[in-house]
Amino acid sequence: MHPRVPPAGAFPGFRKAALPWYKHVVTTLPQTPAQPYRGRLAPSPTGYLHLGHAKTFWTAQQRARERGGVLVLRNEDLDQARCQPRFVAALVEDLHWFGLRWQEGPDCGGPLGPYRQGERRRFYLAALDRLRAGGFVYPCGCSRQDVLRALRAPHQGEDEPIYPGTCRPTPRVQPAGADRRSAGVPAKDLPDRRAGTKPGLNWRFRVPDGETVTFVDGHEGPQVFVAGRDFGDFVVWRHDDVPAYQLAVVADDAAMAITEVVRGADLLRSTARQILLYRALGLRSPAFYHCPLLTDAAGVRLAKRHDALSLRALRARGLQPESLRNAW
Repeated sequence: MHPRVPPAGAFPGFRKAALPWYKHVVTTLPQTPAQPYRGRLAPSPTGYLHLGHAKTFWTAQQRARERGGVLVLRNEDLDQARCQPRFVAALVEDLHWFGLRWQEGPDCGGPLGPYRQGERRRFYLAALDRLRAGGFVYPCGCSRQDVLRALRAPHQGEDEPIYPGTCRPTPRVQPAGADRRSAGVPAKDLPDRRAGTKPGLNWRFRVPDGETVTFVDGHEGPQVFVAGRDFGDFVVWRHDDVPAYQLAVVADDAAMAITEVVRGADLLRSTARQILLYRALGLRSPAFYHCPLLTDAAGVRLAKRHDALSLRALRARGLQPESLRNAW
């Protein structure tokens, strides 16, 4: 059963059958018979997948199977500098070895492709254009180091630092009928609809300071974040003319009709940002299920630099997927 086809013109720039459309903006609601379950695996081919990825992906597969749903594999290959063909090939091979199966993906196709982010630029441009039309984003010339210097923070943590507002425009009242894309933004800095964006500038989403963003996570329970305190204005389009993670995953999950996002608990705060994006784009957000993170013997969260715990290395040592799963 394929997702419903949205009404014509519901989301300009997205192809006709790509995006479900809802009348009301909500955060997370239980799935209904009108919404067949659709989950996804979304690895990045920037290194070999490790046991932490496998555990999260296994949870995603189990949840999809328990609900009689569809599992989608999406290759998140936006970081072209780090993504390599050998990691793409290893990704599919290692996931299959571990026992993971999907019904749609870059290797098997499906009705809501393409399933490589590198081939989905038009979706991201359409989402950016909609954010511009609503006055939700503004151009920013600050680098991460600029932000850290402004905050007097010498080191960059894992999460995006709270933006101090250096380039944030002061809102001004617009005449009735004015194009909100230019609210507080010089015309010369507006991105060209045809070309995409102005090179050299980031585009930041302006968060509603003080607003509480709440959702109920399927594993972690009720979550509460305050915009402007727990996270600040965040980048949705990078200065190198590539969509940022937050925008790309929202556009992709919406276009692929994903009903539940299963991922690691390190992305809980990102969920609050993404809920704001869903609202700004006029979309219903999926449900969320954040899995506990696996750590090494020293208690450090697993990363792709942990070569000894990569699926490829474990497989080479003769370990079997079933024994690895039993150890969880």
